[in-house]
Formats: sequence, C-alpha cells, structure tokens
Amino acid sequence: MGQDIRKMMRDYTPETTKLSEGHETRFEARLKALEAKPDRNMFFYLKVAAIVVVLISVGWFAFYSLNGGIQDNGITAVEEENVTENVAESFTLGDISPDLKKIESYYTTGINVQLASLQVNEDNKELVDGYMQRLSELDIEYQVLNKELNEVGPNEATITALVDNLQLRLELLFKLKNKLKELKKQNNENYTI
Repeated sequence: MGQDIRKMMRDYTPETTKLSEGHETRFEARLKALEAKPDRNMFFYLKVAAIVVVLISVGWFAFYSLNGGIQDNGITAVEEENVTENVAESFTLGDISPDLKKIESYYTTGINVQLASLQVNEDNKELVDGYMQRLSELDIEYQVLNKELNEVGPNEATITALVDNLQLRLELLFKLKNKLKELKKQNNENYTI
C-alpha cells in the first residue's frame, strides 16, 4: 500500500500545456487596449467620495458648533450631576450603583421634560413662580443631601432622602401642570359665559 514518495518524484515529468495559436498576440492586444483607455470611472468615484467626506465633516462641525443654540423658555432645567469644587472626590447618587443611576436619570429626565413643557404667560406667571421657588428650595436641599452623601458616605437614609427629593420635585411639577390645566379650563369657561 505504501508508496515511496522519493521514487515517485524521481519518475515525475511535468506535463507542458500548449496555448492555442495566437493566444499571446491576443493577450498583448488586450493589454495595449487597456493602457490606451484611462479609467475615468475611478476618478469619478474618487470625486464622489471626497464630496461625501467634505459634507460629513461640515455636518459634524455644524451640529457640534450650533448645538448650543437651543431655545430657552426662561425656565432652568435641573442639573443631572451636581458639580462641586472638587470633582475628583465627589460622587452623586448615580455613582453608587447602576440601579440608582437609572432612578436618578429617570427622575431628572422627567423633571427636565416637565419643565420644558411648561407654558408660562402673564395669567399663570404668579402660580408658576411659586412652584419654581419651591422647586429651587428642593434643589438646594438635594445639593445639601448630596454633600452629606460625599462627606458621610452612602447610607440608606441619605439615599432614600435623595430619591424622595427627586420624586417630590417631579410630583410637584405634575401638580403644577394640573393646576395650569384647571386655570386654563376656568379661563375658557369664563370667556364662554
């Protein structure tokens, strides 16, 4: 069964294949035809690619440079992270655990959405200002609790107080929205009578 490979290689003579007649001249003719005609499609695709790169660059620059031009309706949004003098040593509720970060993010996003959707006019300005004053007091209390969290360390009472503060602010904004709806409904009823 076994064959000696050395003997097989000594007896091996490679087969030579012959090309068809005129193969070499046809090949040379095709090469010359390709050299004579420059590939203009390649230049077209390079131009298109350059234009796409320029457009993406301009769009990226415009997006990031003009991003600061968001309209403000006079109501300040709640900061997601309270920045203190020593950022490296301070941490927030979201830095303790991913679950607490989700909770903090949920409430701050809800607060910001509610603040952004408020429509302040001359009729409801006094009511909104009262609620905004209470919200600013709660925000100051939140900062104090966050400072306590940094100084004392995380404990259940401080974490619960921080979450309750966020929850209370969101509930306060929902109450404000309901009061504004009632006020608007009451004004509409007064005009129809």
